[in-house]
Amino acid sequence: MTDAPVRRRLSPAQRRDQLVAATVDVLDEVGYQATTADAIASRAGVSKGLLWHYFTDLDDLLDTTARQTLLVLRSAVADTLDLSEPAPRVIRAAIHGAAGLRLTHGAQRRAIAEIVVNLRTSDGDLRFGLDDYDETYARQAEIFARGQSEGDFDEALDPLLMAVTYQGAVDSMLGYLDAHPATDAARHADQVADMLLRGIQRST
Repeated sequence: MTDAPVRRRLSPAQRRDQLVAATVDVLDEVGYQATTADAIASRAGVSKGLLWHYFTDLDDLLDTTARQTLLVLRSAVADTLDLSEPAPRVIRAAIHGAAGLRLTHGAQRRAIAEIVVNLRTSDGDLRFGLDDYDETYARQAEIFARGQSEGDFDEALDPLLMAVTYQGAVDSMLGYLDAHPATDAARHADQVADMLLRGIQRST
């Protein structure tokens, strides 16, 4: 007689990751308005009551999902970069890496977008704003500042504002690629990179 397989008990961190992954899947499939605790629990294969052992309520689960997913997306791009390269090459590579997220992390991107534009505080204000991207902007600003110190970028420009402008251009690119999936993503990324880099290059 064959022994029944032993189900491995998940650690709290693994369980939270499992529930976040289930939330991403549900958001991607049915959108924010149709995402419920029941649907998430069903996707994760757990009871709805187990959700509240790890999260205060559905808003807490959605908030955590957005923040963890942002880290995943940021790491996915960062892992493709060689930061020893000159800053202009790093910026171009980062834009291409972001464009590639449509294929490698499409569900995560769509899920976080659903949360960011819908999740609200008890006062009715959007829970996520520009302040939630401060760490992302700061890391990008470091690359722009290095480009200035190495003589590639205009030293009169503000690295942080360059980072905000960069992120806005990348987000617009991703939105367009989502809406027009037949677009050549690499060509679009090159054009965005050309526009940004030409605008900030040091005058000779």
